[in-house]
Amino acid sequence: MLQSTDLPQKRVLIVDDSKFVRTTFTKILSASFAVREEADGEAGWHAIESDPSIVMVFTDLDMPKVTGFALLGRIRGSTDARIRDLPVVVISGIEEEGSKQRAREAGANDFIAKSTDAPELLSRLDNLLRLVRTSRELEASKQALDQTATHDPLTGTFTLHYLVTEGRKRYSHARRHGGQLSVMALRIDSYADVARAAGKDVADQVIARIAKLVTEKLRTEDSIARIADGTFMVIAVGIAAPQMLTLAQRLRSELDHARVTYGKQSLEIRSSSGVASLELDAVNSIEELIRVALQRMQPAAGPKTERVVVQEQVSGKASGLPGEIERALVALERADPARLGKFAKELLTRLQRIAKTIQAKRR
Repeated sequence: MLQSTDLPQKRVLIVDDSKFVRTTFTKILSASFAVREEADGEAGWHAIESDPSIVMVFTDLDMPKVTGFALLGRIRGSTDARIRDLPVVVISGIEEEGSKQRAREAGANDFIAKSTDAPELLSRLDNLLRLVRTSRELEASKQALDQTATHDPLTGTFTLHYLVTEGRKRYSHARRHGGQLSVMALRIDSYADVARAAGKDVADQVIARIAKLVTEKLRTEDSIARIADGTFMVIAVGIAAPQMLTLAQRLRSELDHARVTYGKQSLEIRSSSGVASLELDAVNSIEELIRVALQRMQPAAGPKTERVVVQEQVSGKASGLPGEIERALVALERADPARLGKFAKELLTRLQRIAKTIQAKRR
């Protein structure tokens, strides 16, 4: 049996509109736990939000103001990990099996009948709390391992944590020395479709092949990481936005034409990409630059429209100019005026030379 000293200053919350049920459970639990009672789901939710000492919730399903189902939904949907991970036990009376199934789907950890005797109740609570504690310890260990790992075991690319760590160094160096730094986000939009059609193992094999394809297109000094199941991030030093956009366009074109066969079924590969660069984007960290690239990801729509999509990622509109010319003009428009001023004479001379050539050919 779990003793009160095991959980100092920790509480069990009982939410039930029946005073009899609350009193019965409190008598059983108070020998080993501090207990808090609330008579409806709304009061229970306020208690959970305001009282961080609560480590477990008992709730009825049929209650006024906020039902047990709604309370479960609020708990599991909370952005606060303390609340979201609370073990929740439903106090069951004569509810139908359908109600229990609905509660399970909403996130209930266990069910205890209102007629349960004290030894069984305390034993099951002990087991549940130990299970929750073990799960949290395993998750903490996994997170600690993720923080120290440098490579993704599936693709061999970097982990997100390592990419950001290295990216901070490269961002600082580029800022200090006025160098180029660009990032590209690449998402395989069809990953989920492939997983549904052929299974996750097949989808992961596809991702591993795509990682190899992308890595082969990069320089040794570039860094690539898998930051989600089907999403990659590339950091390239000394690469301007037009070059990174060209690489993104080429990769998307290759992926659009790639076909994976599973059995007799052809699996289409669809992708999205987004690019951000120090020369174009006013950011204060590598994390912000990565965020901008992720926000710019747009699904590829085929060879004819891909050029427009790439232009819109940089300029916000499509001018109709060839992609390489549009990107060069946008880079000039968004370049730091102070930095550009050093090369004003050379820039004007070359633009005048281009203009004269165009005029001569039009005559």
